[in-house]
Parts: sequence; C-alpha cells; structure tokens
Amino acid sequence: MAGPRVSFYVLPGSNDLQRLVTACRLVEKAWQQAHRVVVLVDGEAEARGFDELLWKFADSSFVPHAVAGLPEAADAPVLISVAASTPATGDVLVNLSSDLPANVDGYARVAEIIDADDARRSLGRERFRAYRERGIMPETHSLGA
Repeated sequence: MAGPRVSFYVLPGSNDLQRLVTACRLVEKAWQQAHRVVVLVDGEAEARGFDELLWKFADSSFVPHAVAGLPEAADAPVLISVAASTPATGDVLVNLSSDLPANVDGYARVAEIIDADDARRSLGRERFRAYRERGIMPETHSLGA
C-alpha cells in the first residue's frame, strides 16, 4: 500500500484559534464528502476544547462528532482522539498533535495545519521530514497572505 496523501496547510500568523478554526473547516469539508474523520490532539484538555469549538466555529455549521472513549464515539463520523489512542484506520486524519501519528499508513489522507508559532512550526518541519523519510512526499498549501 502506498502511503497516505499528506497535505500541510500553512497559516501566516501564530493565532492558535485561527489554526483550530482552519482544522474545523477541513473537518467539515471532509465530513460533507462522506469521509470518516479522526482529529488527533495531544491531550484530554485539547480534545474537550476542539469538541467545543466544532459546535460553535460557524453559525451555519453542524459537524456530528464525539470524543474517543465516550459511548457515542462508536457511531460518530468525526472522532476526536488523543494521540496515544489513535484509531488504526480512517479516511482522513487531521493532525493537531505535536507528533507524527503512529498509524498514519491506515489513512487515505492526512492534514497537518501549521502556523507561524515557532514551536509548532519547528515540530511541523520535523513531521514533514519524517513523512519524507517514510517515502511520502507531502504537499504544501499556503493559506492567507
């Protein structure tokens, strides 16, 4: 199996909320195209925060989702998961965590959202190199000016 299609979405600023809202829009678009989506975050607090943001990031949006480990998560088309418990497969993985996802080869697409925050940008560069070392050639999309 060839590796997943990996896309880095690069934001010009370092506003964390803008990075998360961008992730919400990508999740919404993937869900509207009938993809099962996993959003990977670093910890429980981030999972709760992204869960809340998915409910309110846009007035006209509704993205059915659940946090992994809750009873409703089994049937949710969008799953928010902490890095240590990433599901092994899915259609689209949106990586908001600091690390390269462990089960990246089980996904058709991976989206990485990088902003201008020095620490996040540095970690993003490490993940970009790690994908290339695995034979995956990520594509880059600059968002905004």
